[in-house]
Amino acid sequence: MKDQTKSRPFPDAQEDIRHWDETPDTAQTRHPAYRLAFADAGFMLRDELRPVRLQLELLKPDLLMNERGIQSTIVMFGGARIRRPQDADTAATPMAADLSRFYQVAREFAHAMTLRSVQSYGREDVIVTGGGPGVMEAGNLGAKEAGGISIGLNIVLPHEQAPNEHVTPELCFNFHYFAIRKMHFLMRAKAITVFPGGFGTLDELFETLTLIQTQRMRKMPFILFGHDFWTKIINWEALAEAGTINRTDLDLFHFAETAEDAVAIIDGFQESC
Repeated sequence: MKDQTKSRPFPDAQEDIRHWDETPDTAQTRHPAYRLAFADAGFMLRDELRPVRLQLELLKPDLLMNERGIQSTIVMFGGARIRRPQDADTAATPMAADLSRFYQVAREFAHAMTLRSVQSYGREDVIVTGGGPGVMEAGNLGAKEAGGISIGLNIVLPHEQAPNEHVTPELCFNFHYFAIRKMHFLMRAKAITVFPGGFGTLDELFETLTLIQTQRMRKMPFILFGHDFWTKIINWEALAEAGTINRTDLDLFHFAETAEDAVAIIDGFQESC
């Protein structure tokens, strides 16, 4: 493909940065005021530039995923504290130890969906996780074992959020803004799966359900892994009985225990459309 930059009448931004680096070392050129605005980290990090940073966080992953031709994703939400089965004895509580079984379920589900994804050369049904440990690691691992790619949407946090080693490197992103990260989770979503987790998982669950309930997002397979967990921590029937949601809203999601259950729900949804 012909390099279009060679035919431009003006120097591109990279060339100007190189020219700036070659300027004489004087009091004027050393001062931050002289730096090119887009190459000035101090300027870009000012509070007044927040709208620009929001735009950049939206744009950068979108451009890179478009370049890879990614059209649809399978979203995997779930807790960073879900242990690998072999580490279940280190869990904080007996219930947490029992939840470690969902690490393997997440791994098997991601593997099954990625076997489909590779048939489209990684354009459809690409696994996307939060990029960290626990359920997220299991999802990226399952995709890798199936010979496919997967996306990791990391975010800067004090703990629990370094990229796991199974995310496809060129699809491993990092965010400052939770809101933009959430947008990227859902922009290409074809199905939503939610494994046991904590505050972050609950936040993702309810925000996504709200978008579907209010028809700000199209209806799609929405699967909660672990019936006992989700009915214990959330009294769904009480919400309907109180009239704070419609009883038909309980039909927006399904429960699954195994990878096979979830795949069947996804296939059944697509067949009914």
